Amino acid sequence: MSDDQRDQTPAGPAAAAPARAASTASAASGPTVPTGPQPEPIRYFGTTWVKRESGYGLRRAALAVGSLVTATAAAVLLRLSYEGLEIGNVGPFLSISVVVLFAIASSIAFIKTWDSYNRRPAPSSDEAALKGLKTIGFIGSLIAYSLRCLVEAPGEKLRRAEYERALADYERRRSTRTGNPAARRPKRKK
Repeated sequence: MSDDQRDQTPAGPAAAAPARAASTASAASGPTVPTGPQPEPIRYFGTTWVKRESGYGLRRAALAVGSLVTATAAAVLLRLSYEGLEIGNVGPFLSISVVVLFAIASSIAFIKTWDSYNRRPAPSSDEAALKGLKTIGFIGSLIAYSLRCLVEAPGEKLRRAEYERALADYERRRSTRTGNPAARRPKRKK
């Protein structure tokens, strides 16, 4: 057998055994699987909202300022678009209609976004139907996000209540257990 053929042959069981032993040793010393309910991560915050650690406050402030700056830039862009309509001399009806449309869409987007931080939408709700309207009124969503970041991570109150309820249920279920049911003695028949 030539050297090239030896290099291309698969490793035998003897060579695979040390690799398997090393992988099981690292798995044994690796992280343990968490028990109980786990917190739901929030976008840009992960699970730092649980203990409010790892720069949580700084991240909230940065996101509040960032979304407010983005909303301001979007408003300037809409203003430039409106000026383009004025230059195009499209008439007062269309100009006013565009302003009213964006104002209504932004207010609806603000309200729906703000409500989504306090409750989960019902499966048969009108959220899917309003997706386009919320996209048009993105400035309202950005302002709602910015204002919510000043108070807490957006959606933190809802997720914290759900997480604490799940922890309480888990502890209640866990405390009512009394050992291994298979090790119990069978009941005597009278």
